Amino acid sequence: MLSPMFPQPNPSSTAMDFPVDFRCPISMELMQDPVIISTGVTYERKNIEKWLFSYNNKTCPTTMQRINSFDITPNHTLKRLILAWQNEEAARSCDSRPVRSLKHDELVSLLATMESTPFKVNSLKKLRAIVGLGHEVKDDFMRCGGVEVLVQIIAQILVESSDFVAFTACEEALGVLHQYLYLSEDDEKTIQLLSKPESIKSLAIMLQRGSGEARFCAVTIFQKLAQADYNWKKFVIQDQGFEFFRSLLELVSDDQICTKASASALELLIEILGSSKKSRLKAIEAGAVCILIELLPDSNRSKCEKMLLLLKLLCECAEGRLALVEHGLGIAAISKKLLHVSSAATKITVKILWLICSYHPSERVLEEMLILGSVKKLLVLLHIGNRSSTKEKVVKIFKLHRNSWRQYPCFPWELKDYSGLTNQSC
Repeated sequence: MLSPMFPQPNPSSTAMDFPVDFRCPISMELMQDPVIISTGVTYERKNIEKWLFSYNNKTCPTTMQRINSFDITPNHTLKRLILAWQNEEAARSCDSRPVRSLKHDELVSLLATMESTPFKVNSLKKLRAIVGLGHEVKDDFMRCGGVEVLVQIIAQILVESSDFVAFTACEEALGVLHQYLYLSEDDEKTIQLLSKPESIKSLAIMLQRGSGEARFCAVTIFQKLAQADYNWKKFVIQDQGFEFFRSLLELVSDDQICTKASASALELLIEILGSSKKSRLKAIEAGAVCILIELLPDSNRSKCEKMLLLLKLLCECAEGRLALVEHGLGIAAISKKLLHVSSAATKITVKILWLICSYHPSERVLEEMLILGSVKKLLVLLHIGNRSSTKEKVVKIFKLHRNSWRQYPCFPWELKDYSGLTNQSC
């Protein structure tokens, strides 16, 4: 039975006009963003997030099983099936003319007002509320040229960056654009408009100087660009790379600005650094290694895994490895996460230590690894699970440095025969 905290489904919307597997068990409406929870049941994202995180329920609303993991995974297969079904239904329709939304006249009036007056904030706030009403209004907004109007307002910040009214209007326009993109799927036209140099520079300014909400909106728009395979090379390396990374790292290191913005900034950094090795040098120059190391000890599991992944990407550059070993807490922060967070975190940590031991194996680094317990944890890993790439990296580390470690008095002698350390091979 549906909880009263959710609106009861409209009988007309729950008629058998689409396959039952396409409907959310909570709202009984066609799913737009289906996600799977740990019990294996698929829900509309906004509905299950409200159930779990807004109302703090700890059970599956369909099976009533207790939920131990609150991870939410996109159901891409079902989403493709729903989109294919929608396309088939649209093809069957004999009338393909676009339908005006009930808010059409108000949309046209607001857009006309914004183009004719410098005082746009109130109109933008009204527009944001309207665009958030649903897909029909969103599509109408796009056909009316609303996206172009928003992009023009955002780009105006390049001309009037010191004007408070223009800056506030830019922040509001970002909010509307974020709302629009949240409801949109693969909107190539909007992505092309946002990929223009003036749009990118305007978004970068808002990322540096905007309010917490404006920064969050800017980060999520940059994420959309990254997911659309936008080429970051020119912007990151030639234009505002250093300041851009400084702004993202500031968001990562300060949850108080906006928690969602901080998490999104981490994900964006992974997208950018994972696709461009040259951009990693700019991130290192902006202090990424130092900041991530200092944030790592107090990070939760999800953030810890993401930060370790970023450090791994940065340590694939010589400059990144050097920055980590020269930081007083570098080896200590990394070693502490080994075997203490998750299997994913352990796998990434071993890769980082392998990179350090292969390319920067100074006497101080090797001594720190022994004193801080890294060596003992690596030994334990050799006897956990089956053969894997992670275990092979551990073996390589010992082949390189076991003789050096055995010379230290703090070497765990009860483990001297562990994994054949007294023999010729690990």
